[in-house]
Amino acid sequence: MTWATDRLDALKAGKGTPPPVVQTLGLGLIDDWGEGWVRKSWRPSPELATADGSLFGGYLAALADQVLAFATMTVVPHDRLYRTVNLQMHFLKVGRSHPLAIEARVVAQTRQLVTVRAEFRREDGALIAEATAQQILMAFDNWPAEQAAIEALSTTSPP
Repeated sequence: MTWATDRLDALKAGKGTPPPVVQTLGLGLIDDWGEGWVRKSWRPSPELATADGSLFGGYLAALADQVLAFATMTVVPHDRLYRTVNLQMHFLKVGRSHPLAIEARVVAQTRQLVTVRAEFRREDGALIAEATAQQILMAFDNWPAEQAAIEALSTTSPP
């Protein structure tokens, strides 16, 4: 186990406090995870719709960044943290107020870079969007504030 997989276990069990941005944006957490993959379900709230009732693409990009980061957490070494250095979204169908199944997988990994891919599907299985990202891995030695934040997260409990 690593700091990241311990964090995923806590979030899945409802025992970890999500970062403020997750709470503010209503991104939700994960349903399940394993090495190299994560899965979550998400239901949009009405206030996320545009004037024509479709989902705002930037919001889906925020969901993508989150789920791709979660997938990265399944493989990140214990002495490393990560940051998104590239994120691409491809919208295939208009998203509306239907629930989504979102799955992300690690597709490649080197010592310094993790490449991840996500799919967004409606309940009927239709693929509405895809996303890819690269996450750079960095040693905690150079990022003491980030290390302190991660350590603080592991000691907090949900509200």
